[in-house]
Amino acid sequence: MAVKEDIQMSDVKPRVKVPKKADKDEVIEIKTLIRHPMHSGRVVDGDGNTIPKKIISRFEAKFNGKTFFSVDIKPSISQNPYLLFPFKVTEAGTFEFLWVEDTGEEFTLKKKIKLN
Repeated sequence: MAVKEDIQMSDVKPRVKVPKKADKDEVIEIKTLIRHPMHSGRVVDGDGNTIPKKIISRFEAKFNGKTFFSVDIKPSISQNPYLLFPFKVTEAGTFEFLWVEDTGEEFTLKKKIKLN
């Protein structure tokens, strides 16, 4: 099966949806997506060359500096990994999101939330 690598690593783009405001003790939904090809190292390009393994292997979410959600990602996940998870808002603050590639490259994004 020949696969053409149609995305450059410079095109990797993390995105996050977090409400700008929430009530104290409200449970919100956080949606994350990172545009990434997730090459497993088992496929070849149009010229028959193996595309090297390059996957997002770890995701971590912090709120005000404390990790509240993390996951180790395996090569079998599809490209452009999408994660959705809840969070109970107890105070205003800043979310920090981190995607780590198995090459060691990191992609980060921050979002703030205020209390109503």
